[in-house]
Amino acid sequence: MSTTSYTELTRNISGNLATMHKELTPVMKGFGDLSRAAMAPGALDEKTKELIALAIGVANRCDGCIGFHVKALVRMGVTAEEFNEMLGVAVYMGGGPSLMYAANAVAAFKEFTQPAA
Repeated sequence: MSTTSYTELTRNISGNLATMHKELTPVMKGFGDLSRAAMAPGALDEKTKELIALAIGVANRCDGCIGFHVKALVRMGVTAEEFNEMLGVAVYMGGGPSLMYAANAVAAFKEFTQPAA
């Protein structure tokens, strides 16, 4: 069972990113522009692109990526079936270590899909 609170993790990272926006404005603007361009709907819709981003985050073992992309996918209405199929591909591409991070992604999905207390 994951002991990470993805709500807390994404909140903390967001705070640190705000600091980086002040200190590294050109770099952060460039990254933001890259993000918006890469995630804009085109031949692939936004949800498909988020599923790809999360699969890469799982395969690369990035908890912050898991938190932000699961949160976005839940907002977009990802189904459990879509989510689980994506995790299967991520584990296939990343092996055993990705399996452990796929379990973390399941914890984040459960956290973000539960009603707020």
